[in-house]
Amino acid sequence: MAQFRRLDLAEDGLADAVEAAARTWPTSGVPGVPAAWLLTTARRRVVDRLRSEEVAARRLPELAVDRALTEEVERMDPAEWVHGEVADERLRLVLLCAHPSLAREHAAALTLRLVLGVPTEEIARLFLVPTPTMAARLTRARKRLADASFDVPTGAELEERVAVVGEVAYLAFTAGYAPGTGADVLRADVAAEAIRLVRVLRDALPSSYAGGSELDALLALMLLQHSRRHARVSGAGTLVLLPDQDRSLWDQPAIAEALALLTPWVHAPPAPYLLQALIAAEHAVASTPDETAWSRIVAHYDALLGLADSPVVRLHRAVAVAEADGPQAGLDALAGLVLPGHRLPSVRAALLARLGRVEEARDSFEEALALCGNAAEAEHLAGRLADL
Repeated sequence: MAQFRRLDLAEDGLADAVEAAARTWPTSGVPGVPAAWLLTTARRRVVDRLRSEEVAARRLPELAVDRALTEEVERMDPAEWVHGEVADERLRLVLLCAHPSLAREHAAALTLRLVLGVPTEEIARLFLVPTPTMAARLTRARKRLADASFDVPTGAELEERVAVVGEVAYLAFTAGYAPGTGADVLRADVAAEAIRLVRVLRDALPSSYAGGSELDALLALMLLQHSRRHARVSGAGTLVLLPDQDRSLWDQPAIAEALALLTPWVHAPPAPYLLQALIAAEHAVASTPDETAWSRIVAHYDALLGLADSPVVRLHRAVAVAEADGPQAGLDALAGLVLPGHRLPSVRAALLARLGRVEEARDSFEEALALCGNAAEAEHLAGRLADL
């Protein structure tokens, strides 16, 4: 769709193609090459619109879509579409959404909408803004890209854009794996779509791309976290924390894939996604909570702080320190930490409870409850408070 050089046409054409597939495939059957069918149908819709706008004759006379295009599609091998033209189109769209003219949050919203097809209402929920605000943000982002090049960048610009896409994917995954608002314990569909985005990017990038280690690590990290999705929710729909999860419910094929992705990079120079993936891998390979190598996890967090110091990393490190050296050491690691939201007071409350400091733990649990916007987590915190 890059040949049309207009983002609005690409988006509308793809939306029309998906709608046509939803309407016709249940009765006519799924075509042999679904991606080819969608791309062909989208092109036809775009050309129809160009004709109706009376610009096709002036700007794109050679784009008349006829039976020859369909015959060409039918002759193509599916693998050529997956790794050829369709992959190219996906890469163009993914990298266009990561254009440097867009702010990070705008790039994230546009990627979720155009590449993953997440509805505007859901994107607004993820970013904690009203739907009209998000709709306006998406409109501004599209307008800003109206004259942007659809060409795939190279060199440093390609690396920068891929890094933005990685951030977007991880943002979407985090929003699905640990929703900050709503009633869900997790949104597995959103997390799965974020994983799909990373797969699309890895498959579409040229083999010569030099930043493959962090992309592999990012995919491994997401797979390891996602592997626990069935164990994070009890039969009653309540939140189950990592130490209490039934590890037989973990997705072993996903874990195996993640560990295979990490193996070539275990001795690579430290990098943010790699270190986080190695931390997740320590949990994945432990048969029981008691077998978790907490000292290695603390060492990984120390290395991560050296690369990207942040309150969130310090919070997670404090939890690991508490497991390795006791709850008081964990509390000491929280000293001076400032972090919005309910997670900091909830961790502090749990450590205080382990130390038997009941009144202080109660105050911290109440503070966490007041700040928690997720119904499942709030129910869990209320239960902990009641246990005191």
